[in-house]
Amino acid sequence: MSDQKQNVEFPWHLGVYDAHCHPTDTMSSIASIPQMKATTLTVMATRGEDQDLVLETALSLSKDENTSQGTRPGLVLPCFGWHPWFSHQIIDDMTESSDQKDLSLSDRKTQHYKKALTPAPEDAFIASLPNPKPLSQLIAETRSRLQTCPNSLVGEVGLDRAFRLPNAWTPDDQEKRDEQVTPGSREGRTLSPHRVQLSHQKVVLEAQLRLAGELGRPVSVHSVQAHGAVFDLFKKLWSGHEKQQVSRRQKRRQQEESDMNAESDAEDDQEQKEASKTKKQPLPFPPRICMHSYSGPVDPLKQFLHPSNPSDVYFSFSAVINFSNPSSQKVIDVIKSLPDDRILIESDLHTAGPQMDDLLEQISRQICELRGLSLEQGVQQFADNWKRFVYG
Repeated sequence: MSDQKQNVEFPWHLGVYDAHCHPTDTMSSIASIPQMKATTLTVMATRGEDQDLVLETALSLSKDENTSQGTRPGLVLPCFGWHPWFSHQIIDDMTESSDQKDLSLSDRKTQHYKKALTPAPEDAFIASLPNPKPLSQLIAETRSRLQTCPNSLVGEVGLDRAFRLPNAWTPDDQEKRDEQVTPGSREGRTLSPHRVQLSHQKVVLEAQLRLAGELGRPVSVHSVQAHGAVFDLFKKLWSGHEKQQVSRRQKRRQQEESDMNAESDAEDDQEQKEASKTKKQPLPFPPRICMHSYSGPVDPLKQFLHPSNPSDVYFSFSAVINFSNPSSQKVIDVIKSLPDDRILIESDLHTAGPQMDDLLEQISRQICELRGLSLEQGVQQFADNWKRFVYG
């Protein structure tokens, strides 16, 4: 980055929106949020231990913000979802047979983990895992939280081929635990050989995407070595709802007809719009999707951004993930290839405060440099994009 651009004062006054972060992983940092330079943090839930923490944080910081009425975003925009790293903790009770439901709790747990994990774990490892939560319960609880916060999103959800479960806690691990960190994550434990079957991850992801469609909420999607599988699932849910491709001649004709009838049909058109709102059926897919810290190559962008897709797909970038290797040509090519109106910035940090602000400024400067934008242009564009992603 050029020294001249690096020295330009950062335009925080335009509004800076973190599209993806995890400050509830360090609850002691939450008190610093009102002092941050960032305008709004889009805060993700990932597992059983942090769902209510995200909800409580959003409600506590929005008491004077009128966010419950949806008038403005406030300091925290909550997101509720189950991360693929914890998808093994969910049992698919929606499609399992009656024979499976008749098993004892212990046998059902054993059977579930042997099916959901690869390689199939030994009984001792299974014993260290929690009793799985029914998928129907997860969806019901997530629906309730989303309805409590009308502007909230679904996230973090997704697919991950690379993740391996951590080994069971040892006495030494327990002794070294950082009590400031919200439980449930790896917390420095060594990794086991066990991964979550992609087929199981897809079941958990699809149920959450359908819930987002039902409630008309955007989603934040995690994808590691699984961009093709994620897109295939989107395509499955989009099937039959694709946007019709209209030629330029048809567009001109439609515009001419619209202009001719605009004044005479204004009142009738308003009535039709109101009627269509009341009759509108829930869709099986979210209206807007953010591919968080997108790590894929350029080529899949054409699929994600195809004009026929009924969901608008955005791509967010973080200094922590995307620029951990500053010379990564892949992310540079992706950022240069995207349309201006589909780029979001994020910190993906687990602690609120000055470091989160610094990371948001860093990624903003990097993207502006790559795209040849002034900081004023870029920061305003990222802010506008976030608002469209969240509100449509």
